Amino acid sequence: MARTSEAPSTAAERALARIEAERRGFSARRIRLWLTCGAILAFYVVSWNLAGIDLQKLASGLPKLGRWLASAWPPDTSELPLFALRTAETVAMAAIGTTLATLLAIPMAVLASRNVTPWPTLYYPARWFLNALRGIDSFVFALLFVAAVGLGPFAGVLGIALHTWGSAAKQFADHIENAEMGPFEAVRTTGAGHFTAILYAVVPDVAPVLLSTALFWWEFNVRASTVLGVVGAGGIGQELKNSMDLLDFPRLFTIIALILVVVTVLDQLSGWLRRRLA
Repeated sequence: MARTSEAPSTAAERALARIEAERRGFSARRIRLWLTCGAILAFYVVSWNLAGIDLQKLASGLPKLGRWLASAWPPDTSELPLFALRTAETVAMAAIGTTLATLLAIPMAVLASRNVTPWPTLYYPARWFLNALRGIDSFVFALLFVAAVGLGPFAGVLGIALHTWGSAAKQFADHIENAEMGPFEAVRTTGAGHFTAILYAVVPDVAPVLLSTALFWWEFNVRASTVLGVVGAGGIGQELKNSMDLLDFPRLFTIIALILVVVTVLDQLSGWLRRRLA
């Protein structure tokens, strides 16, 4: 048989060819690795400069922070009833905003789920709409609604609801897309309509995880809404901002302590409910 130049004819030549190929491949992988590491390093160097990181300022600012913390003791409890009312406003804002967002998120999640959407042409527009809502923080929404509806908790409720709508609906849609579709197809073969099949075959399967997700967002929004008062959206954040503006650290310490207590209690309650739903 004639020996060709295209491929080695002996085992030794084939082995050498494989080694050479692996060496070239290893070199190419090593070059890609170094280029990737260099790009990551350059990214963090630029980010460090853009973020204005200054360790000298941190070192000089820590003693000042220590003096503030020392002056915060003992805490000022003279306005505790007012703080309790503002905290209740914060919890109510989060509860109503999350509930409204959940009710809006369920039908939108159906549209944004590739496997159950009744109108496939709306799948991508629904996803884009949810991405737009998720991309704007509740703080920004609250700022816009303060200008639209005025100061107070209502603006905070609307801000929480819009951001949570996009975030929760996206998570709902992901859960629905990962659901087992056998029951859905079985119900459809009986002649049931599309929405009937979703209601009886898909919803029971995903309901626990959807409720768990809604509880998570309620817990998250209680923490997030504590700062909405900074833009005039009511709640305990408003008193927090007033204390910071006046440098009233004993009052500020009381507010922060109350926030921590409430968030911890709600975190435990939400975790207990999620475990019951699991």
